[in-house]
Amino acid sequence: MSAVSCSRQLATYDHPLDVLTFLQQEKALGASVALVAVTHTQGGSVRSSGAVVGVSSREKIAGHISNGCVDGALMFQAMAAMQEQRVSELRFGAGSPYKDLQLPCGGAIDLLIIPHPDMGVFQTVCEKLKGRQEVNLLLGLDGRVALSDDPIFKSGWQVDRQRFGLHIRPKLIIRIAGVGAEMMALTRLAVASGYDVIVQSPNQEMIGQAVNMGAKQGVRLKGPTSSIAVQDDPWTAFVLLFHDHDWEQALLIQALQGPAFYIGALGSLKTHALRCEQLRALGHVSEADIHRIHGPIGLVPSLRDASMVAVSCLAEIIQKFVEATH
Repeated sequence: MSAVSCSRQLATYDHPLDVLTFLQQEKALGASVALVAVTHTQGGSVRSSGAVVGVSSREKIAGHISNGCVDGALMFQAMAAMQEQRVSELRFGAGSPYKDLQLPCGGAIDLLIIPHPDMGVFQTVCEKLKGRQEVNLLLGLDGRVALSDDPIFKSGWQVDRQRFGLHIRPKLIIRIAGVGAEMMALTRLAVASGYDVIVQSPNQEMIGQAVNMGAKQGVRLKGPTSSIAVQDDPWTAFVLLFHDHDWEQALLIQALQGPAFYIGALGSLKTHALRCEQLRALGHVSEADIHRIHGPIGLVPSLRDASMVAVSCLAEIIQKFVEATH
C-alpha cells in the first residue's frame, strides 16, 4: 500500500452526522471503512478532543485533523488498520514517532482508529441526530461501538480506559424569516458553512433561490399574522430579517414560546427599542423573553452591507451556540 500524497484534496465534514453518513454511503458502495476520533490534544491543534473523521478504503476521507500531510498520514494508517483488522492508537506532533509530521506550536494530537465499525449502531446514531436527539457513543479498544444511556455520561476516556466516549449534539439549524438581500446573504453563508437552513418568506421567488442555494426547507409566509409550523429546539437559531417590521411580532411571539438558543431581529437601536415596547404593550410577553431577543443583530453594529450583516450575524449565532453548549 502506497502512502497518500500530502497534496490530496480532502473533503471537510465538521459534524459527526456528516462523517457517519459518509461512512454509511461508502459502506453501501462496497468499501471498507474506519472511524477516527480525536482523544486528546496538547498545545496548538486544529481540532479538539471528540472530533471525528471517516476514512474509506476507496481512498476517500470525510473530515480533517490538521494540515494535508497529517491527514494524508492518517488515511494511510487508517487503511492499514482496516487491512490488518486492528484498532490503532496514534499520536502526531510532540512525542510522536512520526518525526517528519509536526503540529504548530509544538502541539500533539492523539487519535483512536476503529476499523470495520458496526454500521447498525451508526445508523441508529444518525437517526437520533436527524430526529434532533443528543447521542452518547462509546468507542472501544476492542473495536466495538455502542450507545450509552448513562444519565451522567461524560465525554472522553471512561474510567476503565478501555472505551472513549463521544457526546454528540444535533447539528445547528438556522431558521431565517425575511425578505431581501440580508436574508439571501445569510442563507448563502450559513449553507456554505455546513449548517442546516430553513427559510421563511412571503416572497416565493426568494424561497426558490434559497432552496437552490442549499437551504434545507423553504416556507411561504402568507401574511403578517399567519401562523406557521415551527419545531425549534435548543440547537436552533431564529433570525428575523425584515425591513417591514409589521411581519415581526407574530413570528417573534411564536419563537419566544420555544427553546431556540438564539433569537435576533434586524434593525437599529431605535427600531429594537420600539419592537420591545410593542411586545410589552401586549401584556403577555415576559420581560425575560423580551431580553432573549438580540437587536441590533450581529457582533458589529450599524452595518449596511448585506454580506457584512450576514457575517456579523452568523458570528454572533456561533458565539451564542458555543456559550449554550459548553
